[in-house]
Formats: sequence, C-alpha cells, structure tokens
Amino acid sequence: MNRQAKAKTPRRPPPKKPPNSQKDPVGVYCRVRPLGAEDEECCIEVISSTTIQLHAPEGFKTNRNGEYKETQYSFKKVFGVSVSQMELFEFVAKPLVDDLIRGKNGLLFTYGVTGSGKTFTMTGSPGQGGLLPRSLNMIFNSIGPYQAKRYIFKTDDKNGMEVQNDVDALLERQRRENNLIVPKTPSSRQKLDPEIADMIKPDEACKADGVDEDSSYSIFVSYIEIYNNYIYDLLEETQEDAIKPKWNGGGTPVRQNTEFIPPQSKILREDQNHNMYVAGCMEVEVKSAEEAFQVFWRGQKKRKVANTRLNRESSRSHSVFIIKLAQAPLDADGDNILQDKNQVSVSQLCLVDLAGSERTGRTGAEGTRIREAGNINQSLLNLRTCIEILRENQMCGTNRMVPYRDSKVTHLFKNYFDGEGKVRMVVCVNPKADDYEETLLVMRFAEMTQEVEVARPVDRPICGFTPGRRHRNQAFKDELSRRLEERGGPVEKDVPSVINYLVHSLPPLPSSELTDPHDDITLPRLIEALENRHRMRQRMIEDYNKAANMMKSMLQELDANLISNDNFIHEQNGKMAERDKIIQNNKTEIERLEKKNKMQEHKIDILQKTTKIYEDDKRSLKHELETREQRLQREQSEKRRMEQHMHGMVSDTQHKWEKECERRVNAMQLEMQNKLWVKDEKLKQLKAIVTESKTPGRPGRPDPPPRQTQTQPQRPSREERLPAKRSASPSPLPVCCS
Repeated sequence: MNRQAKAKTPRRPPPKKPPNSQKDPVGVYCRVRPLGAEDEECCIEVISSTTIQLHAPEGFKTNRNGEYKETQYSFKKVFGVSVSQMELFEFVAKPLVDDLIRGKNGLLFTYGVTGSGKTFTMTGSPGQGGLLPRSLNMIFNSIGPYQAKRYIFKTDDKNGMEVQNDVDALLERQRRENNLIVPKTPSSRQKLDPEIADMIKPDEACKADGVDEDSSYSIFVSYIEIYNNYIYDLLEETQEDAIKPKWNGGGTPVRQNTEFIPPQSKILREDQNHNMYVAGCMEVEVKSAEEAFQVFWRGQKKRKVANTRLNRESSRSHSVFIIKLAQAPLDADGDNILQDKNQVSVSQLCLVDLAGSERTGRTGAEGTRIREAGNINQSLLNLRTCIEILRENQMCGTNRMVPYRDSKVTHLFKNYFDGEGKVRMVVCVNPKADDYEETLLVMRFAEMTQEVEVARPVDRPICGFTPGRRHRNQAFKDELSRRLEERGGPVEKDVPSVINYLVHSLPPLPSSELTDPHDDITLPRLIEALENRHRMRQRMIEDYNKAANMMKSMLQELDANLISNDNFIHEQNGKMAERDKIIQNNKTEIERLEKKNKMQEHKIDILQKTTKIYEDDKRSLKHELETREQRLQREQSEKRRMEQHMHGMVSDTQHKWEKECERRVNAMQLEMQNKLWVKDEKLKQLKAIVTESKTPGRPGRPDPPPRQTQTQPQRPSREERLPAKRSASPSPLPVCCS
C-alpha cells in the first residue's frame, strides 16, 4: 500500500530579499555564576577573557573508570564571577539597542541549566538591574525628546503599525480616559513597586548615537510565556486579576466587568512580510523606562515558577519580552508626523529567558513538574536540532529542511535565523560539580551555535524628507554667502560695517577756522573739499546702487532657480502622485488577488482536509479488509488443519473399533462354542444314562444315574478353534438350545 504524504496548504513564496553575502556568526557569551558555598567542588576555571576549562569531578572520573580529561571551550567573551551587570550590558545588549534605534531587529536569549543565573542576568535584582531594565533605560534616554504623543501610533491586528492624526489621537485619549477608574500607570521612580525601584538607575544610563532628530518615535511592549508548548499572554487578565482593573493597550487600566475570562493560548501567524508574530497579543504603549518595567513586572508576577531541589523559584516556562520601536519621519515643517503608513519603520528587540534544562531525578519532580520538565527539555532539544541542521546546511552545502515548526520557541524566532536580525546568546553556567554533566551538554551546544552564521540584516532607511530640516536656515545662509563670494559681491557685510567703511573712506575736511576777514584761502579750500566729498559720495552711491542691482539680480536669479526647483518638485510630486496612484491600484489588485488566493487556499485546505479524511477512511477500511482477509486465511488454514486432524482421529478410531469389534466377535464365538461343547457333553451324558437304563440288570430298583462331577470343560485346541474363527462372520447370529 502506498503511503499518502501529509497534505499541506500551498503557501506563497516569500518576497525576494536583496542579495546579501555578508554573514555574522551567532554571538555567544558565557557568564560564570559564583559558587553557592565555599566548600563545594568547582568544575569550571576561567582561562582567559574568551576561554574556560571544564574539570571532571572526582565522582565523574570514578564512574568513567578513572579517566581524567580537561576540555576547553571558547566564546566571544567570558564573564567571570566578578563581572558587573553594567559591564555585561555594555558588551552584549548595547549593540542590539543601537540596532533597534537604527531600524534593525535583534534577539537575545539566556540559556543554561536550572539555577545557573539566567533570570538574574536578564532581569537582575534590587540595586543590580539586568539586561532588560538597562535596555529600556538606554532606549528612552536616546529617544526621550523625540517621542510622539500617546496614541499617535496605533497597532493593527496584523503585526503592523498605523499613524493617526492629532485629532484622532485626542479622541482616542479622551475615550480611554472616560473609561478610567484609577489613575495612569506611574512613570516616576517614586511611584514604582519597591521591589523594582532600584533596578533602573539614571546615573548609569547611556545613549545611542545617530538618533534621527527629524523623526518621531514610540515604544510598544508585550510579554508572553511559552508553557508546555502553549503561548500565553502575561499582560492579559487572569484569575488573580479578577478583582484588579483590566489592562488595556494604551498603558492605562480601564473599568472592568465582573465576568472572568480564563487565559487562552495564543497562536502564531505570519504577516505580509513573512515574519512570525503572536496573534491577539496585547501591546502596551509606554512613555518611560519606569512605566515599561512596571508593565514587565506585572507580567513577571504571573509567570509559571515552582520550587524544586535545584532552585527555590525555578522558571517552568520560556518568557519572551518584546520591545517594538515605531519610527516615522516628520513633515516639511518638522512639526507633525507624515500620515503615511508605508513610511513607518518598525523594529523589535526580543529578550528571551529560556527555562533551564534539568533532570527529573535530580529535581525530585513528580506529577505536573515531570510534565513541565519534559516539555522544557523537548523544546530545548528542538532548538538544538534546528541549530545542528543550520550548521550542517552551511558547512556541508546541504539543503535539509530546518524543523522550526516542531516547537513554538523555534517557530517564533525562525526569521532571526533567516537573516532578519542579529542573534545573541548568553550561556549561564554554575561551576559546582553536581552540574558537570549538564554543563558539558550546554558547552557542546554553545560551541555548535557559534558555528552558525546569520545573514547580516540590510539597512532599512526611512523614505521621508532629507534629514536635517531643523538646520536648513543656516544651510541656506551658507549657500547664499558662497554664491555671493563666487560672484565677487559682499560677503558677510552687515550695515554698521558698511557705514563705518563709508565714513572712514571719505577724505578729511581741512581746517575751517577764519582768523582774518580778508582770508581768501580757507573758504575756497573748504568748498573744494566739500565738492570732492560730494563727488565721492555720488560715486559711492552709484557703486552701492550697482551692488544693490547686482544683489537684486542675484536674488532674482536665485528666486527663479527656487521657482524652477519648486516647479520641478511639483512636477516630480505629480509624477509621484501618478505613480502612487498606480501603486495604489496595483496594491488594490494585489489585495483582491490575495483575497482570492486566500479563498482558494481555504477551499484547497477544505478539499485537502476532506481528501485526508477520505484517505484515512480508505486506509482504515483497507487495513480492516486486510485484517479480515488475514483472519479468514487463518480460519481456513485452521479449518484444514482441523479436518486433517479429524480425518486422522476418525481413521484411528475406526481402526481401533474394528479391532475391538473383531476381538469381541472372537470372544463371543469362543463363548458360544464353549456353551455348545458343554451342552454336547451334557447330551452325551444324558444319552449314556438313557442307554444304561435300557440295558438288562438286577431286578429291583433302577440304579441311580451317575453323579455328575463339577469338572471344567476343556477348551478346544487351537486347531479346533481355527476353522470356527475363519468361518466366523462380523455379526454372528446367537445359537439357541432347547
């Protein structure tokens, strides 16, 4: 029977990405946790800033016939027990935050055995904030002055972002405020939860370089967990929140109803750019690092944790905190955001705290804990399998399919391994000897992960106006001065300097003091000096008029150039409008075809499901038919075997009964012959008596008959019996004697 392959819904091919030959290996870092007790045996030694060495503990060597082997592993950087959280952030997470602000995606996850310090590395503790709060602090310190008003950016249901105008945003804000029953989420450190108040330190804040001042930004956060291979939204209302205000998508609680809705598992979907996202996941818009961390802490309290032998608060699920940055250019005046959805750039940073791998024998897990540990280990095994196949495809040139869909963790982050962003991993290890075998497996996986190369993401520039609108006036002045300098005109001459130049360039007046009434020299000399000054003034006025006319002509020429440029820009805008119209028509047609394609895919899916049902029925019926045929053949063979057995038994029984009948007949014949012989003897004796009584003798009473003796009649000899035996019939008739 030919096995029917599992039917799959045909999918559209992904859009062709621009060729990018540049690849970067997955950045793997190692962090060593301090020993819990000083008397514990240590199995890890930091050799250098990039290398660690594993020592097999004594018990492990005894179990391996005394073999002793030291193994060294290299990483991009090794952080010892004395490293600070700030230093770890500088090397690991800061480059990803820089890429996030530049419009690139990033993935950072912690990996290791249970109790190795993964949650401390990601979240931190009071006074020692981890990678997550420091990343939030850096983001808001960088884009703080350029944030858009709340509700200007709005998420849609398809992993996209829309832009609203100020009026719609104001109406949205009023609508949400009308539903409020408690104040907004606190955005200052004084109003934070005391447990997390010291995790964000402004004095340790750093900023990203190259922030576009001509764009507006907004941050959205979401928090999910993957528990038993099901996805749950940690920002959703649960049973614990039945008496608390319900949380909305704008960072503010609203009036809730009394009906409780249990948490439902979410599903993964693929958007129009073939990126995976969690459908129906709540995305909260936040305006400060404190507000964002407060949202994270609310979800963190709902995360699945349990007490095991290895960890007092062991994470029983994989947590994913997604920071989404929306960026859009401002208009020509630099006041409002362009109302164009196509010019909105969305980048995201995923911070993943993986649950620790563990052995149920060491943790003492029972019941639900065993199931949780099994699902955790299975999802981590699927991650290792995907990494192994990726490495094999890259090193050996094979084209094996990577099984991303076998686990929600790998399925959610498949785009990052396909080149949609940088991937970083922090391997946390505990140096105690009890974790040596698990740590050895973690090291091997980390070494294999470093050999996987991920395509470097291409830059995604924002298609807005030319940056630097806030400095265009100065640029215009510089350009005007340059052109005037080329034409030989005045450069950087203000009015006071020109006046001073004119005053000092005139010839000085002669002395006009008259001491003699008959002096005829002073007045004519003064008149001549004044006339010279007048002529020079006239020449300067002419020069000034010429310069003014030249300036006027230059300004007119410049104005004409600007007008021509404006006409050209209007013409280009018209052409772009026509192209936009054509593009819009094409988009409409594409949407119509996509809807039609989806409808056909839905029909194909239904037909494939129906075909699968029919194939399953056919397969089951065929299997049942084969089973019945095999059963019938077995019954027929059993019947033939029983017939042969019965025939043998019948023949044996017949032969036995024939012998028995022959024996009984012979015995009966012998008995009848004996009876006839006895009767013959009696007749002979009777005849002899009768004969003796007839013979003459003494008178008197007759002699008594001879006394019969109780003698046993002799059996006939064999010769006498043989004729009777040969003449005996199978069923002889009985002999009657009178």
